Amino acid sequence: MPDLDASVPEFAQWVNPVLAALRELGGSGKPREVVELVADSEKVSDAVLDRINTNGGSRFTNQVHWARYFLAEDGYIDRSRRGVWALTEKASLTPVLSPSQVRLLVTEVQRRDREAREVNVTGEVLAGPAETSSISGELEALPPDAEHGDYRAKLMWVLRGLSPSGFERICQRLLRESGFEQVFVTGRSNDGGIDGHGLLSLNAFVSFRVLFQCKRYSGSVTPAQIRDFRGAMQGRADKGIILTTGTFTAEAKREASRDGAPPIELVDGDKLVELFAKLELGLRPVTTYEVQEAFFDDFR
Repeated sequence: MPDLDASVPEFAQWVNPVLAALRELGGSGKPREVVELVADSEKVSDAVLDRINTNGGSRFTNQVHWARYFLAEDGYIDRSRRGVWALTEKASLTPVLSPSQVRLLVTEVQRRDREAREVNVTGEVLAGPAETSSISGELEALPPDAEHGDYRAKLMWVLRGLSPSGFERICQRLLRESGFEQVFVTGRSNDGGIDGHGLLSLNAFVSFRVLFQCKRYSGSVTPAQIRDFRGAMQGRADKGIILTTGTFTAEAKREASRDGAPPIELVDGDKLVELFAKLELGLRPVTTYEVQEAFFDDFR
């Protein structure tokens, strides 16, 4: 990873690691795969991984998404409609960007974004400053993936605004839509944090009883909470699921998959949004188009 000076935003340090991760994955990968591989290959500390933005999302994940956005805007990563990040031919010609190339990439994309926000298609100047002018600060003001607008941030805002019982019921609906059966919210207090249970049938012969816990907040779930939940589910279910609008600390993730202990599936805010989008649950797909001016060059 090249040494970058303070003239570029913080996310720029992940530009080359994102390209390297995609190459290691064979040229393409899902966002979560890339984020996890970057964290592993760059030996990102728990302290960095556990940092959250003011909106409750992982700052590290947000930074990696911003790196991908700038790479896509400059033609190094393909704009997939299917949620896959893929390297382009341009990326194959430039395996590693030098510090000056990273600086130029950031500057050029910021300039184009600023101009696009200042002038609409009719040439009318839009009100308000360009949002990318403050990109070196807290990044949650813009969605981490500009292709999808701000639905991710808005959906998270809606989910966090639900009542505790409402969030439990929306999680119940999400599990049902995902193939679970006999999903019930217990509504009982002092039950070790267990909010409900359900049944997941793999086939006609094999099924799993699952207990789930719903945490509607913007903080991070700790390893102690993972252990408490595991203790409460002991002897009562084959598997556990924790769904949260927040995040999980790096240590909590390790605790959830610790050898010799019943596994617990973790669904953080980012994955929660992915599931709602995949199921189109409370989300309506909208088609839009981008004018490709190069196509019209021969007719000018």
